Amino acid sequence: MQLLVELVQHYGLSLVFAAVLIEQLGLPIPAYPIIVVTAALSSPTTYRVPHVVAFGMFACLLADFVWYRIGARYGGRVLKVMCRISLSPDSCVRQTESIYEQWGPPALMVAKFIPGFGTVATAMAGVMGVSAFAFVFFDAIGAALWTGVAAALGWIFRDAIDDILRVIESAGRLGVLAIAWALALYLLVKVVQRQRLLRRLRMARVSVEQLHAMLKGDPPPLLIDVRSAASRGSGVIPGSLWFEPRAPDEELRGLPVADEVVIYCACPNEASAAAVAQRLLKAGFQRVRPLKGGIDAWVASGLPLEVAGPVSR
Repeated sequence: MQLLVELVQHYGLSLVFAAVLIEQLGLPIPAYPIIVVTAALSSPTTYRVPHVVAFGMFACLLADFVWYRIGARYGGRVLKVMCRISLSPDSCVRQTESIYEQWGPPALMVAKFIPGFGTVATAMAGVMGVSAFAFVFFDAIGAALWTGVAAALGWIFRDAIDDILRVIESAGRLGVLAIAWALALYLLVKVVQRQRLLRRLRMARVSVEQLHAMLKGDPPPLLIDVRSAASRGSGVIPGSLWFEPRAPDEELRGLPVADEVVIYCACPNEASAAAVAQRLLKAGFQRVRPLKGGIDAWVASGLPLEVAGPVSR
């Protein structure tokens, strides 16, 4: 453990840069504790806290700009890829769009503090056409706040952190194993949370072909779009009504009565659609199913879209 402390003191800035860069690129590396510990071990003879903040901030900006450019080039597809490889809930696309609709680019200043938002917020900025200047400006503020808070915590509680490191050092190999087990437990909790979400969202889906045939029937199903307003700008499935997934249960009763309800979104695993479908089932609707593959599957099948009308419930 003494060797580890010496490595942090000598190479702490490089360690902070590497950990933050890897985490912000999408891998589940807990960079925040590394920033805290590195700041706690700072000294006038090695490096100072502002240096820790600067290295962490630069790593954030570098990784974030990569995702920003990817988002600008590949559009919404990259958001779904990020959510699929991320350990965050699959509803992160819908959540990120909603936050952007409310706050716009300034949301980048707090994105890294919101679970599930920081993962895709930078790519979303590129998808939504935020200018490079505005992106760098707001993202730099967010990166400075995020790394600054971690470094400040390390500096303020440096004595307590030093005591913890001494305890780990006295435990020898057991201390190193404890750190390894803590990291493994962190990853396990994230994986379990994701699996629980997927189990909760398991329910029958309706295929694009089935929906297309159902819409020709009499009566057609009630078709509900739970995407954000920004996503609806690219077009909606003909005959769709819009519903806000976070709307109170009272608004569920305002939906038209129908024997068959189909809900679609643009989230991986149809997360938002399945969540709303479960709420409708609890509210008394008899047959409710998400559209398998969501709006992307409909478009991929070559079926038409129509211009989104006024929001109604």
